[in-house]
Amino acid sequence: MECLQKQPDPTMNTTTTPKISIAAQCESCTYWQQKADASAGECRRHAPQTIAFTVDESVKFESRFPLTKASDWCGDYAAKA
Repeated sequence: MECLQKQPDPTMNTTTTPKISIAAQCESCTYWQQKADASAGECRRHAPQTIAFTVDESVKFESRFPLTKASDWCGDYAAKA
């Protein structure tokens, strides 16, 4: 009796990493604002996030937009007009 092993289907995409177009990266998004460093910027799609940190034993709060790299991407991308 011969044992047949099922071969993988070469037409199936088994990768889990989505293929994102270079055009759909943060640097070309309408919600992204570039900082002085050309490779970084702020995502302004949503309101700033409040963060808490300790300075000299006291807790301080500050609101900031998320920092992203120009080459990052997300599901809220909208092309610049």
